[in-house]
Amino acid sequence: MAELKIIRMSDIQSEPVEWLWEPYLPSGAISLIQGDGGQGKTTLSLVIAAAITKGEPLPGKYGGGYAAPANVIIQNAEDSYAMTIKPRLEKLGADCDRVYTIDEDEQSLSYADERIEQTIIQTNAKLLIIDPLQAFWGGANMNAANSVRPLLKHLGAVAAQHGCCVLLVGHLHKKGGKAQYRGLGSIDIFAAARSVLTVGNVGSDDNIRAVVHNKSNLAPSGSSLTFELDPVCGFRWTGECDISIDELFNGNLNPKPENQLVKAQKFIEHTLRNGSVAAAEIIKMAEAHGISEKTLQRAKTDMGVFSRKRNNAWYWELPIEAECTVVNEDAQQSQDAHVSTMTALTTLTIFPDQESAAV
Repeated sequence: MAELKIIRMSDIQSEPVEWLWEPYLPSGAISLIQGDGGQGKTTLSLVIAAAITKGEPLPGKYGGGYAAPANVIIQNAEDSYAMTIKPRLEKLGADCDRVYTIDEDEQSLSYADERIEQTIIQTNAKLLIIDPLQAFWGGANMNAANSVRPLLKHLGAVAAQHGCCVLLVGHLHKKGGKAQYRGLGSIDIFAAARSVLTVGNVGSDDNIRAVVHNKSNLAPSGSSLTFELDPVCGFRWTGECDISIDELFNGNLNPKPENQLVKAQKFIEHTLRNGSVAAAEIIKMAEAHGISEKTLQRAKTDMGVFSRKRNNAWYWELPIEAECTVVNEDAQQSQDAHVSTMTALTTLTIFPDQESAAV
């Protein structure tokens, strides 16, 4: 029998939640992307991976995305790395030097495999993608709770220990029912995930998909997002939409995109909340969020955002900050003028002859 150990809650140190993509993917925890086949689950996971390798923002209220370029591990049991995974990553502009995979030629990988933790440590990866989740049980029954729970508990502990986001990619079965019962395997898979994103087709356009944040244990759920899988242009974020998980499962619904001007205004307000930002950087970030420069400039004008040139570069400032900057500059100019006047008076007092002669 194990030794009894009791922990007082007051002795536990509270910790803030760290995010890979706020509020969709927490760091140090298991998350899940699920959807029917052919809906873009794998593509979406690769889009996330590409953004992380480049340190680029992902869409949403917080302009989420890892703060600096980071390494990613991808384990895919369905697609060829040479013919599918790498070409998609290259098309998405990923830094493939930051993408790793564990060689399974001699031994298949499972959730209990020590090589997962070893690879996370050696690469300092901040994202591990396992696609599809049902391929890595190592002989365990994915429909049985007593098989699923210990394996995902171990995987979750590894994620927490090293601050790595583990993203499982899973299929849905064709039966109806509530969202938590639609995934293949035990309900404990859904329960183990701290965040669940469900991908599905919406509207009459077969190329448009919606991502619904239908489970979020660590923060309020994020807005539903839409993206386009164009046969020619590839992947493109198209904005936020008002669609629930039940509506997504029912299908044949047209998402209601957020007004682009309002979206641009929210983006500017959030981006400049901590101070001025270079205009070139704002335009680049806005483009990653599907906001055109024309809409961005219109929102800037409507909000009264100021432009200021510093060191040969233009910066944007929110009106309140800009006003404070003007006041501070005026105050400094007044102080400088006062100092100059006092210096002149002092000179006249100490060197009256020289000043009189100069006059």
